[in-house]
Amino acid sequence: MTLFVLLGPTAVGKTELSIQLAEFLASPIINCDSRQFFRELQIGTAPPTSKEMERVKHYFVGTLGLQDYYSAAQYEQEALQLINKLSETHQNLLLSGGSMMYIDAVCKGIDDIPTIDAETRQFMHKRLENEGLDVLLQELKIVDPKYYELVDRKNHKRVVHALEIYYSSGKNFSSFRTSIRKKRPFRIVKIGLRRERADLFDRINRRVDQMMKNGLLDEAKRLYPYRMENSLNTVGYKELFNYLDGEWDLATAVERIKKNTRVYAKKQMTWFQKDKEIIWFHPNEYTEIENFVAKSM
Repeated sequence: MTLFVLLGPTAVGKTELSIQLAEFLASPIINCDSRQFFRELQIGTAPPTSKEMERVKHYFVGTLGLQDYYSAAQYEQEALQLINKLSETHQNLLLSGGSMMYIDAVCKGIDDIPTIDAETRQFMHKRLENEGLDVLLQELKIVDPKYYELVDRKNHKRVVHALEIYYSSGKNFSSFRTSIRKKRPFRIVKIGLRRERADLFDRINRRVDQMMKNGLLDEAKRLYPYRMENSLNTVGYKELFNYLDGEWDLATAVERIKKNTRVYAKKQMTWFQKDKEIIWFHPNEYTEIENFVAKSM
């Protein structure tokens, strides 16, 4: 069995092409955009539309609630179980998305990180809310100085998770990071989509404007009571929460959404460009992609 992986930065044009490719392969789509897992995030994560999901069966879209705990390790386990089941009736499968760690979890495997119990998660959630990120960062520096030097110190999710692991297991996060690649019982073919930076950034800006027209602000207002959940540490929502908190005006919040989305797209491309297994195409080169897939089947 061959697993085709369609990947690329946000707004590059994966959705429509993934549906065309899934139809060509006679495959469902295994979604690998981690924010599309959450059913309440209907506008800000640009999930496939109902019509698109009628054309092709999608897995891992709208399967979680905002407060559900989920990790790349859980995705690895559940996606591999699904792939194993679908391989009984499919010679080819398609995984599509842009969440870097989740793609790597399926293709390479990730370290066996301890599962965090609900009590520890709640404890650290309250500490973040009451004490703030700076206090937790200083604690991480003491208990896991190696990871402290690597972590994105503005990403509270990563910082809190490292401390959750420490309190759950008694060992620091760094001790679990082995980066040993796991073997998979199927072939993996990676197809990357990319555009010129100016073109991609223009698409991002226009997509944000369209999301605002589609009601992103109203969606953010509905979700505001849950703003401390990890699921809402997401570009598009956290900026509008700052507007709702009175920190920014609306125009500033929208410009920050555009800027932060562009920054995220650059991070995605930097991550993907390190992977020499990816064969790159422009999204408009569908015929070339289809020919490549046909030869790879």
